Order: sequence, then structure tokens, then C-alpha cells
Amino acid sequence: MVLGGSGAVVLGAVVPLGDGKMSYRAETFFSPEEKQMISDAVHQVEQRTSGEVAVMVVDESDSYPESRLLAGLIIGTTLSLAITEALAPDSLWIFLAGSIGLGILFGFLTEGVPPLKRFFIPTPRLEALVRTRAEKAFYDQGLYKTRDETGVLFFLSLFERKIWVLADRGIYEKIDRDELQGFASRIGRGIRQGHAAQTIVEMIGEAGSLLALHFPIKNDDTNELSNEVIIG
Repeated sequence: MVLGGSGAVVLGAVVPLGDGKMSYRAETFFSPEEKQMISDAVHQVEQRTSGEVAVMVVDESDSYPESRLLAGLIIGTTLSLAITEALAPDSLWIFLAGSIGLGILFGFLTEGVPPLKRFFIPTPRLEALVRTRAEKAFYDQGLYKTRDETGVLFFLSLFERKIWVLADRGIYEKIDRDELQGFASRIGRGIRQGHAAQTIVEMIGEAGSLLALHFPIKNDDTNELSNEVIIG
């Protein structure tokens, strides 16, 4: 998919759910030591190439308010119907009051249970909003501004369990899209296996080798972007 005026392409892979222990908080997804390890890997890559690499982690790509409404409506109405049938089968008021009260309660509770919240979000909408958030991050972080159009963003959205790789025009004109797709897929497997930081570091290194081959560092190159892990 080509984006906007810069001509970036977005490629992605679903991150498997794994054993359910994956954090939903971007701030704590990587330890301080892992953040430094990733930052060092980005720095090393940018010593060899004119390409710019960034890593970004966000809690979620959207608040998905409709999931709370849908969960509250379905769960609240179902439970209210069961309660009404058991206690007062002919009472419309008990059913309505129960539906409203339980709907509000379970809508609120759904927000605190990510797997349940995700269950009430249609997959196409979830995927579309992650894509939109990733594209926005690419532009917000200035990766489209690099001199040779060689910005790369590794974007991880925790709630949706998705990792996307975005690359600017200069890169995908030289590097096969399947190789970029492979980075995203392998990071997904690494997260499932509990080796998120290590796998991202490895993929940054491999991406750096490809970038160095096609976009070697120049005498007047400067580090155009921060090497730190971006927390969204």
C-alpha cells in the first residue's frame, strides 16, 4: 500500500496471542535495559547507512468505544433477560432496568479486560485502525522527511497484537517487499516466544545490512531522528 505524498509503503504481520502474558502497556513492554539495547542497535545501524530506523510501541491504536457499547448491550441484555425470567417473567420494567444497569456495568468492565474488549471489535475495523495509526506515526515522527527517502518504522500496537513495518519510497524501490514483510513476521514470532526485544534487535540489524548495501553512509550524513524507543 502506497501512502500519501511521500510514497511510503506499509507492510504488516499479525502478532500471535501466545500464552497471554504479553503486556498491554507500552511504557513497560520493554525494560529500561531492553530499550537501551534497541537504541544501541539503531545507533549501530545508522553508523553504516544513510537510512533512518525507528521503533515505536503504543498501548492501542484506538480507544474502540463501540466495543464497550456492544459488550454492554449484548451481555447486559442477556443477563437481564435471564434474571427477569427467573424472578419476574412478566416484568418489562425489571428487564429494562437490568439491561441498562448491567449494560453500563459490563461496558465499563470490558475496558479493563483487553481480550474481552477485542472480542467485540470486528476484525476489519481493528486492522484498519492499526494501519491508520501506523501510517500516522510514520508521518508524526518525521520518517518521511529523510533526505534519501529511507525511513523505516517498526510499529507495535499491543492491544491489537500487531506489528507493522513501514518503509519510505527509497527503500521499497530497492528492497523486495517480501523481505520487509519477513521482518514483521519474525518479530511477531519472537514476541510470541517471549523474546520481543532480542528479536527486534536482530531484525534491526538485518534491516541495517540491507540498507547499508543499497544506501551506504555518506560523508555528510547526520542522524536525522532520535534512536530512542518511541512510546506512543
